Amino acid sequence: MSGTFVGMPAFPKAAHEAVHDATLRGNLRHATHTIRAKRAKAVAEVSDWAALREAGKRIKDHTLRHLDRYLVQLEESVTAAGGTVHWAADADEANRIVADLVKATGETEVVKVKSMATQEIGLNEALEAEGIRAYETDLAELIVQLGKDRPSHILVPAIHRNRGEIRDIFAREMGQWGRPAPDGLTDKPAELAEAARLHLREKFLRAKVGISGANFMVAETGTLVVVESEGNGRMCLTLPETLISVVGIEKTVPTWRDLEVFLQTLPRSSTAERMNPYTSMWTGTTDFATADGPRTFHLVLLDNGRTDTLADEVGRQALRCIRCSACLNVCPVYERAGGHAYGSVYPGPIGAILSPQLRGTASEIDASLPYASSLCGACYEVCPVAIDIPEVLVHLRERVVEGGQVTQAGNKVVLRPAKGHAAERAAMRAARWAFTHPGALRTGQRLASRTRRFHPRTLPGPGRAWSGSRDLPPVPAEPFRDWWQRTRGGKDGGK
Repeated sequence: MSGTFVGMPAFPKAAHEAVHDATLRGNLRHATHTIRAKRAKAVAEVSDWAALREAGKRIKDHTLRHLDRYLVQLEESVTAAGGTVHWAADADEANRIVADLVKATGETEVVKVKSMATQEIGLNEALEAEGIRAYETDLAELIVQLGKDRPSHILVPAIHRNRGEIRDIFAREMGQWGRPAPDGLTDKPAELAEAARLHLREKFLRAKVGISGANFMVAETGTLVVVESEGNGRMCLTLPETLISVVGIEKTVPTWRDLEVFLQTLPRSSTAERMNPYTSMWTGTTDFATADGPRTFHLVLLDNGRTDTLADEVGRQALRCIRCSACLNVCPVYERAGGHAYGSVYPGPIGAILSPQLRGTASEIDASLPYASSLCGACYEVCPVAIDIPEVLVHLRERVVEGGQVTQAGNKVVLRPAKGHAAERAAMRAARWAFTHPGALRTGQRLASRTRRFHPRTLPGPGRAWSGSRDLPPVPAEPFRDWWQRTRGGKDGGK
């Protein structure tokens, strides 16, 4: 299992294989349609949803504009509360910091709360290389880990699995990781949940080190927030003596009051709940004798391309994302291709704009992701922080085709155009020339109209990929310009 999905084929090839998997498509269709319907009902209950959405957008934009100041304030607040802050420029540095912190405790096992940041950097694999075993405790993440699989959804990582497949994974793999699955296990949800509960209980009670991410970090108080639905997060955050949290720098919010907005929009957009069953907040360390929580707390602030993304005036809005997954559940492309085709722990529409910015567009898979969309706009409509994903997709497509100046590792560099887009660039340049030369455009339009009987129904060469699933639009009998002049600008009906 690869935490970073590096080496996967480009999206078109991966998606082509995925859409022929009838079981996968059935699982995705059932799950996304169910979540989508529940979310719509939960959002409809809130009369001021549009105002909450705008408030979330403004809070995030304000924070990103002043992120340098709020990160310093966050570090000061966490330190004052007894925690230790570490700064990680990239995945390698973050993995090294976490591995060293775990080894300093003398432990060889850790329990983990579901964390996309740790998946992004491939932390489990890095810890394994250091002789440390990480146990995922979220039910869906446990399924993925036991199945030696990859997550395919932000909220429901095992969305591509059905109950029968999960039963087989539990029966086959649980014994190799700890307590085996009960004999005679069926695919009933209650039995599967109970098997996971019994399997994980011994991990919770034995673990001395916990690793988490965070949904939000409050600069004002140094408080971290994790919202979840199963209670495993609460166990990981309170039982271990040492807690290590790896969090992307964009998860910062300025004040405690800002949480009021996101604790309304996040649960409704993700799990379609009015509030999360478990909202855990912790500030620094605690004394085990008087309170639950870690004696030692470390916060690893992860950059890993986020500062470079922040430098892009159009693309930076992707950093508003609160990982609700609403955009995945309405996306017709995701529903048919599934999450694995995106080659990233961030699948779906948000992954199509976030991964190419965090990782760059040098690889084949990252250069293809901005094209993994029909630009229908459904993702923008449901986003609780109003990320204009179609706008960023078009922006990134331009970067792939044309190249240009971007920020990498804090330095301004000029990207070369990606391979395979020469014909597209030539077509766009020809169109630009034609539109800036009215005489040539008029001649071309008239010629196209007079020869329309001979026009093919499909395009030749590379154009077949476009016309293979679309009808070429018919050329009108006369250009609009000629019609307009013939009818004297439309006056008097042409009389």
